[in-house]
Amino acid sequence: MIKTPDYKLIFALMGVAIVWGTTYLGIRVAVETIPPWFVTAIRQTIASLILLIILLRKKELKWMDWPYMRRQLLVSILMIVIANGMTTAAEKTIPSGLTSLLNALNPLVVFVGSVVIGLQKPSLKGFIGLMIGFLGVAFIFRDGINDLLDPNYKTGILLLFIAITGWAAGTIYTKKYVFQSSNIFLDLFYQFVFSAIIQLGLAFLVSGDTSVATWSSTSLMAVVYLAVFGSVVGYFCYHYALKKVTATDVSILSYFNTVIALFLGWLILDEVITFDIVIATVLIILGVFITNYRREKI
Repeated sequence: MIKTPDYKLIFALMGVAIVWGTTYLGIRVAVETIPPWFVTAIRQTIASLILLIILLRKKELKWMDWPYMRRQLLVSILMIVIANGMTTAAEKTIPSGLTSLLNALNPLVVFVGSVVIGLQKPSLKGFIGLMIGFLGVAFIFRDGINDLLDPNYKTGILLLFIAITGWAAGTIYTKKYVFQSSNIFLDLFYQFVFSAIIQLGLAFLVSGDTSVATWSSTSLMAVVYLAVFGSVVGYFCYHYALKKVTATDVSILSYFNTVIALFLGWLILDEVITFDIVIATVLIILGVFITNYRREKI
C-alpha cells in the first residue's frame, strides 16, 4: 500500500527552510537604523497582535492554567528572547551570512543535548558528524582569528553562541513536551506576548538614547516582514513540524537556511563569501547530515 504524503508537513518544512533563510537578511536590514532589542520587541508585538486577531476570530482565545503558562514562558525565554533576541543583537556587528552559517550548528547542539538527556542514543556517526561540523567552525576563524580582537565582533560572536544554546534547549524542551500542546496559535500568542514584554524592557535598559526619527522606512518594513513571516509563519511551521518529526529532523532545515542566507547576503548586502566560508559551509552541512542521517528500513 502506498503511503499518502503529508502535504501539510511538507509545506511546513518548506516554510521553515525558506522563510527563516530570508530572516537573516531582514534582521541585518532592520538593525541598520533600529536598536536590536527594539527590533525584536516591535517584531513580537506585531506578531502578538496578528495572532490575537486570529484567535478572536476563531473564538479560541482563553486563559490557561499556570503550568501551561510556565511552559510557554520558558519556551518564550529560550527560543525567542534568548535565541532570536541574541541573534538580532549579534547581527548588529557580524554579517548575516556568517550568522546563518554559525546557526547551522544548531542540529549538532540539539543532538548533543538530546543524547545528554536521553532523547537519543549516542553513536559513532554522531561523534564523527560533530567533529566534522566543528572543523567547519575552525575554517571560519582560521584566517580571521584577529577579528576576535575587535570588541564588537567578539561580542557579536558570543551573543550568537548564547542564541544557539537557547534555541537548542528550546527545541529539545518543545519536542519533549509537545504532547501537552493542543493549539499552536494559542501557544505562540502567549510566547510572543511574554517575549515582547521582556524584550521591550531590555530595549529601554540597554539601548541608551534612541531617536525614532532616525529609524528608516526600510528598517521598519524589515521589522514588519520579520513579524509576519519570521515570527507568525515561521514559528507556526516550526512547531507544526515538531509535532510530526524529531527535533533533529526539523533542525536539519538549517541546511537551506544557511544557503539562502549566504546567497542573499552576497546578492543584496555585498557580503564577501571567501573560500574558507565555502569550505566551512560544506563541512558544517556534511557534519549535520552525518549526525542525523538514518537509513530507511524496508
